[in-house]
Amino acid sequence: MGKAKTQPSDLASPIIETLRSSENGKSMDLKELRKSVLIAANLLSDGSEDIDKSSKKLFKEAVKFLEKDEKISLNADGVVKLSKTERSKTTTETKKESEIDEDSEKKKKKKKKDGKRKRELVDDDADGNKKDKKVKKKKKSSRKESENHADNHVDTHDQAEVDNDDEEEGDEHPNNPDESAGEKYTTGEVEPANKNKPCKNNPLGITRLFLGNLPFTVSEPTLNAHLNDTITHIKWITDKTTGKFYGSAFVEVRNSKDAAKAMKEINGSLLMGRPIKINYAPMRPGEEKDWPPKSK
Repeated sequence: MGKAKTQPSDLASPIIETLRSSENGKSMDLKELRKSVLIAANLLSDGSEDIDKSSKKLFKEAVKFLEKDEKISLNADGVVKLSKTERSKTTTETKKESEIDEDSEKKKKKKKKDGKRKRELVDDDADGNKKDKKVKKKKKSSRKESENHADNHVDTHDQAEVDNDDEEEGDEHPNNPDESAGEKYTTGEVEPANKNKPCKNNPLGITRLFLGNLPFTVSEPTLNAHLNDTITHIKWITDKTTGKFYGSAFVEVRNSKDAAKAMKEINGSLLMGRPIKINYAPMRPGEEKDWPPKSK
């Protein structure tokens, strides 16, 4: 079955989200908006200036659809602006997500504190058990010495075993930070054959993602950390002429499971105060030679 044809209503949400992620959070030049939205909808290649008539018509109908719903307005200067209602929705949603994020952080801290308390109790019990064992061994050693006192002789082999047991008890829980620290999951650990392997919530094994509503001051390290250090390549979406950042990017992650996890757990999360949007971005025919980019 062929791919469903894109409808004007399909561009409504990308238009609203792109306006929300604009520099002032409410308006953009019509041509800039059209280019950014068509790239996000995979109707225009990144860096291309040639927009076909059908795509222009589709975008125009989507704008009219949103104007009719009073969600946006287009003035005589060719500037598209969000309605006050839509701008207030953005503020309300961001506030709610911020409150949810704060509650989640508090729960994590409480859980971590409770876990630490339980470990301390377990360690205290373990220390108590070790002391009891040592006392018993000393008593046992004293009884042996008393029994052999008449001959004024101690079995050195038995005594060595007792001393050795004491040392093992003392080393039962070594405190080595290097050993206790978790190993970092690196790209080299992923077999190429498994990179695009279909998995739950990602049946096509897609590893390229489209990220929208990004903060304009976001950096590669910050974005990579937010995606749990799974990004291998980043392609920022900018204006070819001005170099202006649109608040969107394509990223390649290590494997299909990382992509599925990002869609399920990170999509909609707050990054520097903005709820980011994540979508799968499967490659179109002919893009294989240009993706992933040569450098991260």
